[in-house]
Amino acid sequence: MDDQQKIGYLEQELRLKEAEIARYRAALAKSNSELEKIIADLGHELKMASQIQKILAPTEIPSIPGFEFSTKFRAGSERGGDYFDIFEHEDKMKFGIVLACSSGYSMSALFLSVLIKLSSQIEARRGLPADQVLSRMAEELVPNIDNADTASVFYGVIDRRGYELSYSSNGSLVAFLLPGGAEMPTKLLPVSPAFRKGFAEKPLAQTVSLGPKDRLVLCSEGVFSAAHASGEVFGMDRVMDSVRRCAKGPVHEIRNEILFQVESFVGSAEPVRDETVIVLEVKDKVIKLAKPKP
Repeated sequence: MDDQQKIGYLEQELRLKEAEIARYRAALAKSNSELEKIIADLGHELKMASQIQKILAPTEIPSIPGFEFSTKFRAGSERGGDYFDIFEHEDKMKFGIVLACSSGYSMSALFLSVLIKLSSQIEARRGLPADQVLSRMAEELVPNIDNADTASVFYGVIDRRGYELSYSSNGSLVAFLLPGGAEMPTKLLPVSPAFRKGFAEKPLAQTVSLGPKDRLVLCSEGVFSAAHASGEVFGMDRVMDSVRRCAKGPVHEIRNEILFQVESFVGSAEPVRDETVIVLEVKDKVIKLAKPKP
């Protein structure tokens, strides 16, 4: 093959490569366009899910004699999944507290659908023990959980006859009990791991007695997992320090201090993940007067 033939061969190869590159570019442009549409659709869905999450967060807490509540829900900019509620039972001497934390919007939607499905049963049988409520949730949730999705739940029932809290919890929610007059909160341990694919644990119930000025503090995972730009997380110790710092203050002060410290640590007013804080206090005057009806 002489030089002219070699040049002709190379020019032909170059044209073929250019045509191949053009096809790749066209395919890449099409893929990028489809990807941008998927991202836009996903962003819209996440925004809608976030709005639904805000709507579902209770705006009114029932007035329950003998107790004071302070709650705050802050929607995450990227990850959602928190849900909470405080509701009276048919037996007016009892009321329930639910705080759930899911790994994302899809898991949160699944959890909410389960709550809706079970609501009629729970409504009709308000006295259902906390561990049985979690068992029913597991029966509905677990078969529908995909991949690495998880859900943590705290469900507690307070009976004002004896001022006892019976609760069942799982996963990574934080629950502290701060005895009246004390400065060091005690962590209420979960009794089972988070709901996830293959979950086969039997939820158990725990019971603690409540005294005058006792406080119950509940925080979703978004609070203690909030991360600084360096990657360091806020952590449970800082949550406990925040509670201890305002141990003798009113419930709103405790709630605000926790969220203020998280915001200061992260350096941003907008959380990445949903953050929920619930603080409950037993009022000393009413607890002395409350007696079971004959």
